[in-house]
Amino acid sequence: MQIAMNTVVTMTYELKDADGNVLESSAEPVSYLHGGYDNIFPLVEEAMHGKNIGDVVIVDLQPADAFGEYDEELVQIEPATAFPADELKVGMQFEGEDDTGDVVLYTVTEIADGKVVVDGNHQWAGERVVFTATVKDVRVALEEEVTHEHVHGAGGHHH
Repeated sequence: MQIAMNTVVTMTYELKDADGNVLESSAEPVSYLHGGYDNIFPLVEEAMHGKNIGDVVIVDLQPADAFGEYDEELVQIEPATAFPADELKVGMQFEGEDDTGDVVLYTVTEIADGKVVVDGNHQWAGERVVFTATVKDVRVALEEEVTHEHVHGAGGHHH
């Protein structure tokens, strides 16, 4: 069966930076609902369309097509008193809102002199990455999966 609209694609993947260093890889196969549901990078989904079990897809993604351009405005300096003192450490993450009210995941990147630097950029923002996927399985999506716009069951989302 070929990958097409409203199919569930199961794959393994590897994400590398421009220097070939592995940033992330799947130890176990992962699944997504194919068909423009924003469950995978759009350019990867486009490259996956029409592929079959066993096919390997390699997509070179520029920052705008992957984790976005690095946005200096998402870096903020806050007083340390705005955070729980017993939990505050570099690397901790919390949700906040940007100027438009969208939820942003912030990471504490520095703590010094009573100030905390937080960064709302994805850790790989501004980087070109290479996404390599191997198609392991393709099946027709269940009606419920299409309605909910994501995969259910093994390898997918459970309600």
